[in-house]
Amino acid sequence: MGKIILRLDRMMADRKMSLNDLAEKVGVTNVNLSKMKNGRISAIRFSTLEAICDALSCQPGDILEYDPSAEGGGEEAAES
Repeated sequence: MGKIILRLDRMMADRKMSLNDLAEKVGVTNVNLSKMKNGRISAIRFSTLEAICDALSCQPGDILEYDPSAEGGGEEAAES
């Protein structure tokens, strides 16, 4: 089974946006956004994904990537 990989860190770097700035714009805590950025989540609400895409002016596919050859499947993309 493949794995969903979060590329939030790359998108934040491309947009020169800090974790604190993005957390404020999205309305989530720094802790939850940090977990998301580091791929330590298992689900994400569409409303949160929409807010992230709005704040970063990007598409969900810019943040989420599917790797069919990767091992794992429990620590993909989530929110506490």
